Amino acid sequence: MKLVISADHAGFPLKEDVRAYLAQKGHEIVDLGAYTGDQPDDYPDFAEKVGEAIKAGVARRGILICGSGVGVCVAANKIPGIRAGMCHDTYSAHQGVEHDDMNVIVLGARIIASALAYECVDAFLAARFIANEERFTRRFKKVMAIEAKYMCGDGSSSPA
Repeated sequence: MKLVISADHAGFPLKEDVRAYLAQKGHEIVDLGAYTGDQPDDYPDFAEKVGEAIKAGVARRGILICGSGVGVCVAANKIPGIRAGMCHDTYSAHQGVEHDDMNVIVLGARIIASALAYECVDAFLAARFIANEERFTRRFKKVMAIEAKYMCGDGSSSPA
């Protein structure tokens, strides 16, 4: 599977581990930075890179990592069409896709170690949205309606 991955400086070491792990498993990984862990940077920049790459069709799914995972998760979910979920367990990683059509998994590098990150990413990638079950489709349509309600005509979020 082709994936996009990105992390800020705090998430850089885990990003490198996850990227190498997935490449070894045969996935095509598009690394959108950071490319070093020694430069302070801003997590929203990396969330936006992943979101824009998914919207542009570079990949259908992405991985975002920062120190806690919270910052990139909040930022990514501001992008229309991005459904990011922070997952530090395998249940959330597959359930977020199956029930909510999550397309970006978010990991906190200061929260979980590489071995658990690998398991979470594997669960995320193996999962598929359960589109043939009416309750999940109904709920997904409601989420998309909320997104549409708060969008401007130019695709940006409306001001508060």
